[in-house]
Amino acid sequence: MNKAGWRSFWIYGCVLALCQPLAACGSAENPAASTNGAAESTKAAPVPADAPLVIAFGDSLYAGYQLGPREGLAPQLQAALAADGIAARVQNAGVSGDTTAAGRQRLSFVLDSAAQKPAVVLLGLGGNDMLRGIDAAQTRANLDAMLAELQKRDIPVVLTGMVAAPNLGADYAAKFNPIFPELAAKYGASLYPFILDNVVTDRTLMLGDNIHPNAKGVQVMAEALAPLVAEELPDSD
Repeated sequence: MNKAGWRSFWIYGCVLALCQPLAACGSAENPAASTNGAAESTKAAPVPADAPLVIAFGDSLYAGYQLGPREGLAPQLQAALAADGIAARVQNAGVSGDTTAAGRQRLSFVLDSAAQKPAVVLLGLGGNDMLRGIDAAQTRANLDAMLAELQKRDIPVVLTGMVAAPNLGADYAAKFNPIFPELAAKYGASLYPFILDNVVTDRTLMLGDNIHPNAKGVQVMAEALAPLVAEELPDSD
């Protein structure tokens, strides 16, 4: 992680500390609302019927919290891959407010319900655990179980990380922050250390809550994640 990345970690952690009473990255009670970003007006390119499937499995940072139907991570990642000449279908499996425990409960259902076996799963959960002060050992166990399930199914993973808010203390951070790099190493998953790197430090890329990205912020995320996803796709060499 470079200096700018660690600065993003710290700033986002401070924001989370201020917003921790929300106790969730988004809520199902909040209706979607377009930010009138460029992504909303972008027409989706046709995807071949036999294109590999990528499932974006996470919380509100994946789900497109308060964004239009084409502004969330899944459609923008699909567009970013297409811009690089890579045809893939990216399925949105993000649920606002999801903890790792909730994700662990629904993962098998999502995988079993997919129209085809996913070529890659983009996995991003843990932020809501941290906001709620859930024991980091539980977060680790849930993510470990999900990665084990994906490994059992022989599905490559791109894991996106999170950071503990400073007000949770150094002891919690020492237990929470290493979860993502250590599990990525354990399972051979590709790691993007901080999901909002180069986004949270720019107010023009964030919604008013200073926790969730707007459409332009999601575009930055998608463009950063696209190369990692592409590396895991079949015939992407």
